[in-house]
Amino acid sequence: MAATAKTDPESIKSEEAPAAPPCRSNYSSVDVALRGLLFAASVTAVVLMVTAKQTETVPVPGLPIRVPLEAKFSDSPAFIYFISALSVAGLYGILTALASISSILKPAHATRYLLHFALWDVLMLGIVASATGAAGGVAYIGLKGNSHVGWGKVCNVYDKFCQHVGSSVAVALFASVLLVLLTMLSVFSIYRKIPK
Repeated sequence: MAATAKTDPESIKSEEAPAAPPCRSNYSSVDVALRGLLFAASVTAVVLMVTAKQTETVPVPGLPIRVPLEAKFSDSPAFIYFISALSVAGLYGILTALASISSILKPAHATRYLLHFALWDVLMLGIVASATGAAGGVAYIGLKGNSHVGWGKVCNVYDKFCQHVGSSVAVALFASVLLVLLTMLSVFSIYRKIPK
């Protein structure tokens, strides 16, 4: 008979134990940073849009006079929707950043937050993307006009107003990208929690 080496049952248990999952704090810190950036981008977009105001004297068609006309964000329902949506996104960004910090400090609650973050991130992405698209469409018509329906360009007259609106839409597009990244991060974090 061949000699067999006896193995200690404790050493077998320690070898078969699955490796501990990587620490979530790296993902949590990225999550907090992205949510902080979402807050900053949303507030920046709102401030840029709210300060979009310009008064110019324009000629009255058919008459030899010029009258002062003001362009402001509140003249367009799409811009008002944009302000509302980005204000909600900014509030959402700061509240979820605080909740994410709370889940870092109390990891027992982290799993509960993950599904909520994923669902709300997708909802906020839809709201911000639709508001950005609506404001971008109105801004494009202001920039290029529409000859088919007789809408003239306004950005050649209200240049500072259009610069503010364009910058605001660009920052809101960045906020939409941040929400896509947050959604991916939330879903990936949920995926990592699934036992294999």
